[in-house]
Amino acid sequence: MAPVRGDGMRGLAVFISDIRNCKSKEAEVKRINKELANIRSKFKGDKTLDGYQKKKYVCKLLFIFLLGHDIDFGHMEAVNLLSSNKYSEKQIGYLFISVLVNTNSDLIRLIIQSIKNDLQSRNPVHVNLALQCIANIGSRDMAESFSNEIPKLLVSGDTMDVVKQSAALCLLRLFRSSPDIIPGGEWTSRIIHLLNDQHMGVVTAATSLIDALVKRNPDEYKGCVNLAVSRLSRIVTASYTDLQDYTYYFVPAPWLSVKLLRLLQNYNPVTEEPGVRARLNETLETILNKAQEPPKSKKVQHSNAKNAVLFEAINLIIHSDSEPNLLVRACNQLGQFLSNRETNLRYLALESMCHLATSEFSHEEVKKHQEVVILSMKMEKDVSVRQMAVDLLYAMCDRSNAEEIVQEMLNYLETADYSIREEMVLKVAILAEKYATDFTWYVDVILNLIRIAGDYVSEEVWYRVIQIVINREEVQGYAAKTVFEALQAPACHENMVKVGGYILGEFGNLIAGDSRSAPLVQFKLLHSKYHLCSPMTRALLLSTYIKFINLFPEIRTNIQEVFRQHSNLRSADAELQQRASEYLQLSIVASTDVLATVLEEMPSFPERESSILAVLKKKKPGRVPENEIRESKSPAPVAVQNNTHAATNHKVNSNANADLLGLSTPPANNAVNNNSGTLIDVLGDIYGSANNSTAIYNTKKFLFKNNGVLFENEMLQIGVKSEFRQNLGRLGLFYGNKTQIPLTNFTPVLQWEPENALKLNVQMKPVEPTLEAGAQIQQLLTAECIEDYADSPTIEVNFRYNGVQQKFSIKLPLTINKFFEPTEMNADSFFARWKNLSGEQQRAQKVFKAQQPLDLAGARNKLMGFGMQLLDNVDPNPDNMVCAGIIHTQSQQVGCLLRLEPNKQAQMFRLTIRASKESVTREICDILTDQF
Repeated sequence: MAPVRGDGMRGLAVFISDIRNCKSKEAEVKRINKELANIRSKFKGDKTLDGYQKKKYVCKLLFIFLLGHDIDFGHMEAVNLLSSNKYSEKQIGYLFISVLVNTNSDLIRLIIQSIKNDLQSRNPVHVNLALQCIANIGSRDMAESFSNEIPKLLVSGDTMDVVKQSAALCLLRLFRSSPDIIPGGEWTSRIIHLLNDQHMGVVTAATSLIDALVKRNPDEYKGCVNLAVSRLSRIVTASYTDLQDYTYYFVPAPWLSVKLLRLLQNYNPVTEEPGVRARLNETLETILNKAQEPPKSKKVQHSNAKNAVLFEAINLIIHSDSEPNLLVRACNQLGQFLSNRETNLRYLALESMCHLATSEFSHEEVKKHQEVVILSMKMEKDVSVRQMAVDLLYAMCDRSNAEEIVQEMLNYLETADYSIREEMVLKVAILAEKYATDFTWYVDVILNLIRIAGDYVSEEVWYRVIQIVINREEVQGYAAKTVFEALQAPACHENMVKVGGYILGEFGNLIAGDSRSAPLVQFKLLHSKYHLCSPMTRALLLSTYIKFINLFPEIRTNIQEVFRQHSNLRSADAELQQRASEYLQLSIVASTDVLATVLEEMPSFPERESSILAVLKKKKPGRVPENEIRESKSPAPVAVQNNTHAATNHKVNSNANADLLGLSTPPANNAVNNNSGTLIDVLGDIYGSANNSTAIYNTKKFLFKNNGVLFENEMLQIGVKSEFRQNLGRLGLFYGNKTQIPLTNFTPVLQWEPENALKLNVQMKPVEPTLEAGAQIQQLLTAECIEDYADSPTIEVNFRYNGVQQKFSIKLPLTINKFFEPTEMNADSFFARWKNLSGEQQRAQKVFKAQQPLDLAGARNKLMGFGMQLLDNVDPNPDNMVCAGIIHTQSQQVGCLLRLEPNKQAQMFRLTIRASKESVTREICDILTDQF
């Protein structure tokens, strides 16, 4: 039977069908190997293969390659197909070459010669195939080989329109890999004048090319502005019947219009010629007018095309920022979209209005839409639209509406999505400082921030409120009174304790006259929070206590007793022990005058840009207005060294290895750097923190906390902030480059066993491949607990540092206890449930030695952070600790009870876990063993 001719290629169809019908991978490999052997024998033995047969076999090889198998022959046959005069054969040859041939291959010379032959062909189809192949390969060799031919094809009067179009796109592809391929001089004007070409396809392709050239050399190609305005004007004023071949759902040439508008945004001002500027303004007005016309079609494609041109025109109006009438009209047009049923339109309208709010001509007009924007922030279903509404409120805020906007943002913050809370906190803090006429209001706002979203209040925020209070005498007494009242709440966030400790240590004497806030009352209130805090906060409180000795000599003995307790050799934390010991000796040895000099009030801070604003700029580069917060008395994040250095010798070095994320505690006992630039220098001193090594990797600590430094060495710091609700969790990983060199090929990869991935579904968003020197990027992860699991997933971080490949594998803090919901129980309910869970498979028990001198307060703190509810007054033995909680998974809820029994004489713990599921019982017991 004669072979079937034509493009059908029955043999290829049969082979593809055989592959699809394979029942296993082994069967597929066997069939492919059989076919490869047949093709190899045909190429070697049969010298009379015609073009059809070569095309068929080359197609089979291409299909096999696309299935993931290596192909090491058939390249010469593909090159031979390039010389065919049949389109289908030449097309397959070019396709094979584009996909499989390495640019370093010996065949490249033959390929280049074949391409040159086709470029000189009179057949435009062959020329186009050659241009597409050059663009697909896009190597520097291709750019050098065809740097003369392609520009000539582009500007030649004899070249057909379809070839010009392909030549422009091919040149654009080569320009991106080899910018020096485009000749200058007379070529510049000839390329620019392609904007006047009669063929709309050529103009569209040429506009893309010219836009890339303008970005590299705007002065040389400035002549394109007049032609672009002229072409845009003709398109916008044309009827949809005038450009019938290039009209899309009644919109004339929408893609070309958008490209021309973007091209004009490369210049500011767009043009200085009055005539051209008038024509451009007239064109933009026409676009705005057409947007108000009734739609010519109800189909979504019509509105999408019309709105694409409209939004790009508005972007150009905002970019120019010189025509008040156009800016106001653009704002009114966008205001109509805020209530549109299309989510994308609402988002784009909010985004554009953020830029309009920064213009002096349209700021007041934007403020007219404040109520609608506030409603969008509260009611929108899409979180990205809600976040954009927050951005717009921030941008439109000024002295006239600051208090209202800040209050609305505070109200929304209580229910805001976890992903935007940190940014909202920064924005509220900045607005409160920038527009505060009464700084008592500012203090109230920041303390409310800490109360509502304490986990999201970064160090910069609470540093800043301390700086402002220190610099403004009129607010110091109010701040002391307010923070004292806030500390009396039963549940008080640790950041509130930090602020309270610092402010009362400086200005507690201003409220000591009231018996309700007497010195001893202040001291007892602060010390009641001490055992619930981290080492960094405990260190700060110890510094507050030594300040109290200077402010309130009458409570010296009470404070010295605390110092003695922490000076005990059995203290678990060496830095706190040393600090307490030094403060104790200072209070005993120093005279009253010396003590007053050493512990005098903090001096005012010099004026500099707000550190909070700097953080927000990093998070949203290009989106935060550059106006700085520099009011007459606003302090800035620079610390003046305190005299306490002479006594405590706790000094902080702010060098290149300083904490980039603000998550770890600053090291103590290092050399002084007098150029230090943040309040952390003071906090590391008289308000210092626990010692922390520059090499950190301890995932066990994340069993009891959600935020902190996960990994750190001399190159990289990885911080984590996480939130969990029932069986869902969200993690933010913060990668900080501590070096002066960019980290390239930066790729974090999730590693999780397939069987565990079915139990814990973790999704990770990609990050940019380059982490610039001193920069920080964020990566978001979401986790869904399907059923209980063991262990936790690992993230492998790969990057190149100074040409050397680096790789770290780090366990993520995603242990099963993160999905606990605390459960309140009384004694009767607890022990009734305890007895019900008495089966052999429902309980697990471990006895282990305490890791350090037995610390019951520390054990309580850990259990409180573990996720279960610590139940007081339940166990008959007051030293025993019992907890209850429910682990939420998608498939079921698992109740779990815990009992921790200390033996002080033997320095031992007995841990008992009882749960309704055996695997949970074992896992929780294994996790907690040896953690106390």
